[in-house]
Amino acid sequence: MITAVMPTYARADIAFERGEGAYLFGNDGRRYLDFGSGIAVTALGHCHPHLVKALTDQAQKVWHTSNLYRIPAGEKLAERLVKNSFADTVFFTNSGAEANECAIKTTRKYHHDTGHPERYRIITTGGAFHGRTLATIAAGRQEKHLKGFDPIVDGFDQVAFGNLNELRAAITKETAGILVEPIQGEGGIRPATLDYLRQLRKVADEFGVLLIFDEVQCGMGRTGKLFAHEWAGIAPDVMALAKGLGSGFPLGACLATEKAAVGMTAGTHGSTFGGNPLAMAVANAVLDVMLADGFLPRVERTGKLLWDKLGAVVKKHPKVFAELRGAALMLGLKCVVPAGDMVDKLRANGLLTVSAGDNVVRVLPPLIVDEAQVNDGVAIIDRVASAWFN
Repeated sequence: MITAVMPTYARADIAFERGEGAYLFGNDGRRYLDFGSGIAVTALGHCHPHLVKALTDQAQKVWHTSNLYRIPAGEKLAERLVKNSFADTVFFTNSGAEANECAIKTTRKYHHDTGHPERYRIITTGGAFHGRTLATIAAGRQEKHLKGFDPIVDGFDQVAFGNLNELRAAITKETAGILVEPIQGEGGIRPATLDYLRQLRKVADEFGVLLIFDEVQCGMGRTGKLFAHEWAGIAPDVMALAKGLGSGFPLGACLATEKAAVGMTAGTHGSTFGGNPLAMAVANAVLDVMLADGFLPRVERTGKLLWDKLGAVVKKHPKVFAELRGAALMLGLKCVVPAGDMVDKLRANGLLTVSAGDNVVRVLPPLIVDEAQVNDGVAIIDRVASAWFN
């Protein structure tokens, strides 16, 4: 008999009653150190007082009006994102998948409105994950996500992640854009090299296609800069954001240059809930924290500490871990043992993590994690690895 909640998740048998900072408190009476952050979402931890105040203050005013009317807090948020990014304009969504859908539509519409309607195909990379809509599973091209949902939405061509020669060879007169995650999340915390990102910019310019970055998981401070592509010193034409942008409140955004968004005029795209007053209040509060002096450098320093300590654990337990991947507070432990079993054992020992493709355990603590919590989390990983074969 089917459950009332559609059984599309294999959920762990635990629920959480409350959270505070880097901790969650379960209905089993235990406290858990949260190094999963709701899959890189609760960037500022649980119940951050500035976010709670922003949400509760707004909740007493107005929740929803729709985009038939101006939403001043959304205008403010868009202006702040534009000021702190490559972009000239922003469309607000409710999720990362919707942000990627908007990015895909923006790219196609650009070519249509600039005289090249034949250019509609988008090149993606192996191991990618761009969401769970019919279009975004087609973009990701992973069989486990596509199975049972035929026919596959047309318009996407895939090449190996990091292979520029293969990418160049795949570009045709129908190619509209290139869609890449600067660090693949679901694919197993696989960072693109900075040179690869720079070369993507050059290739896009050479062939007259748009460069789209999916920073749904790696954006919003997780790498020690507001956006991961900043480390390469280049910028995309279009970018998808979500997850940490709302730090737990459902929110996504599609950012674009004025050139790329030339076709996105009234009536071309929409969202009933996108950019609602509650989401805008929370996201402005998130930016208050993330853009404060010293916040992102602190994330970078804490990430270096976590990298060094996890690196030592990987070196100590070669029969358990194969390598450490990632950047700052978006790290992955490539396992020799089953990653799913590792996640279960870590949870049993009070540490929450997230599995990913390529037999990887994702380590994604909130950006406000401190040195003592890093030490505690690494100690749990070391303890579980030490006891693995006993």
